[in-house]
Amino acid sequence: MFIMFLLLVMLSLLSGGSTKVVQNFQTECGDYFYKKVTPTVLNGPQYRQICQTLNDKPYFATLYDTNNKIPVYSAYVFEGLKDCKRKSTWYIEPQLEDNNEGINMEPQGMYQYQASNEDYEKSGYHKGHLAPVYHANSQGCSDATFTLTNAAPQYSSFNSGQWRIIENDMAITVLRNCVQSTAYIVTGVVPGNNFININIRVRVPSHFWTAYCCTNLISNRLISGGVIGINSIDNLTPCQKPVKGLEAELKYLYNVQSFSLFDNNCRDADFVPVTNPVTNPVTNRKRPRN
Repeated sequence: MFIMFLLLVMLSLLSGGSTKVVQNFQTECGDYFYKKVTPTVLNGPQYRQICQTLNDKPYFATLYDTNNKIPVYSAYVFEGLKDCKRKSTWYIEPQLEDNNEGINMEPQGMYQYQASNEDYEKSGYHKGHLAPVYHANSQGCSDATFTLTNAAPQYSSFNSGQWRIIENDMAITVLRNCVQSTAYIVTGVVPGNNFININIRVRVPSHFWTAYCCTNLISNRLISGGVIGINSIDNLTPCQKPVKGLEAELKYLYNVQSFSLFDNNCRDADFVPVTNPVTNPVTNRKRPRN
C-alpha cells in the first residue's frame, strides 16, 4: 500500500504541478482556446499539458503523449503572417524529464519522455509541425514552434505536398473570413501502428488534422471548418469536414466516448471549408526539409 502511495505521488509530480508543464492549461494558457474551452484532454498519466514557452514567453499550447512521444494536438491563435527565418535547432521541454527544471524550451537534454533529434536521424520522416512556422506572426513565435513536442513523424511527400497546401489554405481562409476577429486553430495527429525506427520510441501518426473557429464580423456569424488527411507516402488529398464531422471521426480514431475541438458554439457554427483560390501566390511557396 505504501509503495502504491509513493507511485501515485510520483505520478502527481510528473503530471506537471508547476510552471509551464501544467495540470490544467485551460487556466494556465487558456487564451489559445476559443472562449478558453480546451479540446478534449485524453485520460492517462502519459498525457502532459504544456504551455509552450521560449524566453519566458508562452506562444501556444500542446497536449503531449509521452508514451508515443508525439503531440496529440497544438492550439494557437492565428494573428497574421510574417516571413520568419527557420531555425536549425530543435528544442526539448525540460520539465517533461524533470518537473524541477526551468519553464523554457532547451536545445538539449534528457529524452526519456519525448522524442529527440536522434530518433529522426536517417528515419526518412520529416518533423511535421503542428503549430506551423508559416502561421507564426513573430520570429519568437516561429522559433517556439521548433520544439519536438510540437512535431510528429510525417511522410516527406505529404509534408511537402498536400499538408503544405492545407497550411496555406488555412492561412488564406482565416485571413479572408476572420478580418478583425480572433481565429483559433487546433492541429493534431492520430497515433498509427508503426514507429519511425527500430528503437520503437516514436510512433508514426496515421492522420494529421486541423480545425479553426472565428467570427466573421462582416456577416456577424460564427464560422468554422476542419480538415483531416492520411499520413502516407501516397500524398492523398485531405478531406474537408465541418467541425462536428471532424469530431465524430476523431472520436472513432481515438476510440473514445467523445472528442471535442472547441466550445459548443463552434461545433454548430456555419461551415466554411479551408480553401484557397488556385491563383493565390501563397500556394507556390516551397517548404524546406525539416
